[in-house]
Amino acid sequence: MSNILKISEASSIALHAMIFIAGNENKLVSVKDISGKLDVSANHLSKVLQRLVKAELVVSIKGYGGGFKLAKPADSINFLEIYEAIDGKFKPSPCLLNRPNSCENSCCIMGDLLKSINTQVEDYFNKTKLTDFIK
Repeated sequence: MSNILKISEASSIALHAMIFIAGNENKLVSVKDISGKLDVSANHLSKVLQRLVKAELVVSIKGYGGGFKLAKPADSINFLEIYEAIDGKFKPSPCLLNRPNSCENSCCIMGDLLKSINTQVEDYFNKTKLTDFIK
């Protein structure tokens, strides 16, 4: 069965990688460290991390002993920033068919459920900081 909430694999990797990096704030972490912990492709992770560097959420230190660290404090980075760095502006669809005018007489079979879920997800992403997951 598929998930109801659709988040790209790249966004999911970004969110988890950022939490891992934040949890290791006193040291640089390598692609190998992160990919091993998350059990994801190092190549895919590298591409995701490049986008996070471009979005100025992480800093990349090159060379021997290099790695990644947060570009700003963990308590100032929320999930929405991370998501949007990977997938672009959060724009949920109000329709399961991705066609807002497909239902006749504005009678969606889901009622206000999709709007409610989209609002909840956006609120959660806005309010959730990396520090919420650091032990």
